[in-house]
Amino acid sequence: MNKNQYEIKPGNSYPPGCKANESGVNFSIFSRFATDVELLLFEAADDKEPCWVISLQKDINKTFFYWHIYIVGLPMGTWYTWRIDGANSTRESGFSFDKEKQLIDPWARAVSDKNWSRKAACKPGDNGHTAMRCCVVDGRYDWEGDIPLRISSEKAIIYELHVGGFTSHSSAKVTHPGTFSGMIEKIPYLKELGVTHVELLPVMAFDEQDVPRNTYDLGLKNYWGYSTHSFFSPHPGYCVTPEQGTHLKEFRDLVKALHKAGIGVIMDVVFNHTSESGAQGPIINFKGIGGKIFYHHDKHDKSIFIDYTGCGNTVNANHPLVANFIISCLEYWVNEMHVDGFRFDLASALTRGEYGEVLADPPVLWGIELSEQLFKTKLIAEAWDAAGLYQVGSFPGYRWGEWNGRYRDVIRRFVRGDAGLLPEVATRICGSSDLYEHQGRLPISSINFVTCHDGFTLYDLFSYNEKQNLANGENNQDGSNENYSFNCGAEGETENNFILQLRKQHAKNVFAILLLSQGVPMLLAGDEFLNSQMGNNNAYCQDNGLSWLDWGMAAQNTDMVNFVRQMIALRKRHPSIMRKRFLTGKDIRWHGIQVDQAQWDKPETRVLAYTLAGTHVDEADLHIVMNMSDEKVTVDLPPIIGKEWCLAVDTSLPSFQEIIAPQHQHLVNNQSYSINSKTIVVLENRDSNF
Repeated sequence: MNKNQYEIKPGNSYPPGCKANESGVNFSIFSRFATDVELLLFEAADDKEPCWVISLQKDINKTFFYWHIYIVGLPMGTWYTWRIDGANSTRESGFSFDKEKQLIDPWARAVSDKNWSRKAACKPGDNGHTAMRCCVVDGRYDWEGDIPLRISSEKAIIYELHVGGFTSHSSAKVTHPGTFSGMIEKIPYLKELGVTHVELLPVMAFDEQDVPRNTYDLGLKNYWGYSTHSFFSPHPGYCVTPEQGTHLKEFRDLVKALHKAGIGVIMDVVFNHTSESGAQGPIINFKGIGGKIFYHHDKHDKSIFIDYTGCGNTVNANHPLVANFIISCLEYWVNEMHVDGFRFDLASALTRGEYGEVLADPPVLWGIELSEQLFKTKLIAEAWDAAGLYQVGSFPGYRWGEWNGRYRDVIRRFVRGDAGLLPEVATRICGSSDLYEHQGRLPISSINFVTCHDGFTLYDLFSYNEKQNLANGENNQDGSNENYSFNCGAEGETENNFILQLRKQHAKNVFAILLLSQGVPMLLAGDEFLNSQMGNNNAYCQDNGLSWLDWGMAAQNTDMVNFVRQMIALRKRHPSIMRKRFLTGKDIRWHGIQVDQAQWDKPETRVLAYTLAGTHVDEADLHIVMNMSDEKVTVDLPPIIGKEWCLAVDTSLPSFQEIIAPQHQHLVNNQSYSINSKTIVVLENRDSNF
């Protein structure tokens, strides 16, 4: 680069970040307390030395709290970093200014971690040879008319997946394993399965080196991605050619392809903390720009980072600048990247004020809810944080969905055979009205799930009584100890056919309950073909065959895949399961062994039955029986005038016979049905001349 050929102008403070137009490139960065600012330019992502260092002048290049510069004719593909110094740059002051440290732009659209060393960034002084880089990118893209999808939440079926792990295994047989591109090749499978949305584990650029020392020494890395540093940039590790700055195009190609298949995109976003950790953590961007603003600090000792997330720091989300940063970021991913929704990791941390107090009306959450640009975007909260704040049923706002941890726990316990749960099970499968109705919220407020990335897979839930996390390097101390699991009689792998069949039946029971429940169901990728992590319930650092989906299992367990696909189809043909409002007495009748005699007051009972009325004359009623007891029982069926009950689901029947499409269903005894132990049965009514 011949720097003499470029003209420099003062530039503009808005927009923050790097913005190219036909004449050149504008750079702008917020740093209220900076005294000296330098822009460093590189020709390639892995260049160790800059080809040009530009010192910004306070009286020319600063407007209020923004430092800015415009470079005429600067080409796309140029890489850059910042160096910033400031007054009172001591940790005790809450600032972490370091005039030698190279920083990446928090608003960068594309970043490279090719040279990155987290260890070097934790030490004071120059880390230029091991710093990340930002790229000047061309934001133009041909969307071919694509817009975010508008699928009603009550019709949503969410499929949570890890972009890398979805196609990294050789059995995926894709051209570029572990990338956005690789995932595109698996879209036909997703479409055939019938899900309406994919929920992507973090795809904003994150620090793969952010793991405990013992874990790092084992050669492991941060796999899940809950360690974001660049909130506007797709993760370079999921790109085929990140060194060319193709991040935006590669992610947009995935979104456009999913939308063409009728599948929406929900991003798992991590605004509760960043990868900069606590006082001893690395200086990457926010710390070096103005950490006193971006993070929660102790009220009396600003060198102490307050940690409500278990990750070393907590983002000061309700500071006006930070709130604006978060909301602008979300609007960017909707407007420029066409995503359809967001799931907020440890969202309750975003309800905290400057010193950790829980705010009744957090400005950032209301700003998100009331944003005109996010008005039709799906918002989902993990309504707790790591410091004990639990807000399931009380998360601030009205149109937010919530990961319903209470649904997860009670369904796990019910399916494994715990007694005394019928009243709560009934409440949960009806949309958790006890949590949401009194607030004027809806069944769609409940995101129902039994498994997710964090915890046992569904198969492991019925294969292990205890977690098996030694491979993580933390002496099995990490991961939850309260899993409500049941190994069906043998810990881990077994060749006992009875146990194997029981595990599969339990898995089918979970899918049946989940897809019959009011609210929004969420499935974990791979559960539909009995994916296992060998009992590891915290595989956050396992970027290997332990976590990668083995597509050979999909071929081996075609009966499970078929069952899930058909259960999704059953849900879709029954609006009665996808109601916009809570059920009333006209919509549902509760039963036990006998009609209209649910045994709510008998704790030992583990049989629950109910009849769900169709929403219109052409929709069949459903009669559902759940027998989680150890005995076969015969239940009475409610009489129906002019119609007959037909068998749709019986999870105890042999594979490919346990779920029956409408055209192949047969009549059952209209007075009673014998249901095996640990079994879910679904009946649909038909006209008598069926």
